[in-house]
Amino acid sequence: MTATVRVVLPASLQQLAKISPDGEIDLAVAGTVSTCAIIDMLERRYPALRGTMRDQDSKRRRRFIRFFACQQDVSHQAADEPLPRAVVEGREPFIIIGAIAGG
Repeated sequence: MTATVRVVLPASLQQLAKISPDGEIDLAVAGTVSTCAIIDMLERRYPALRGTMRDQDSKRRRRFIRFFACQQDVSHQAADEPLPRAVVEGREPFIIIGAIAGG
């Protein structure tokens, strides 16, 4: 089964991948829709994004990147854990945010 997932990227990654900043990307994801599956497809479709959201060797999320599904931070859940049905069905977007640190 292939799902069409709505993905929102931060402006910096949109610019890097040369994606028009008009909002969401529709991304076809086969099999289980998980954070890992979405990032795999984004990196395949937009090679300039490789290594920007996760380490290429360990596949661990980059420290200042956060993933949200249904308004919940899913950054710390297992990368292969299925995402909520609303994301899989395209009713809610999968949002990637560049976190800011400082004080």
